[in-house]
Amino acid sequence: MLPLICPPSTRRDRANNVKKKNYFGQYSETARKVIDALLDKYADEGLEDIETASVLTLEPFIKYGSPAKIIKEFGGKKKFNKFIKELGYRLYA
Repeated sequence: MLPLICPPSTRRDRANNVKKKNYFGQYSETARKVIDALLDKYADEGLEDIETASVLTLEPFIKYGSPAKIIKEFGGKKKFNKFIKELGYRLYA
């Protein structure tokens, strides 16, 4: 019997899996919208594009407020950076 070989997940598949599992439900509504936008950006462009807070100066994030306001939704800069690391982990877990 041949072993089952699963095709590698695409970035879109990984992003959708994270969305489905609702790992980040503890965040505010605005933060969850930012998370969805980050996952969409990851699916389109890759992980390195979402690993820094500078991504928050781009579309579609500017409609949620300034980078400082968005970071505050995550509990401050330290917690935002922790969130970004966890997001990367969840995408590749």
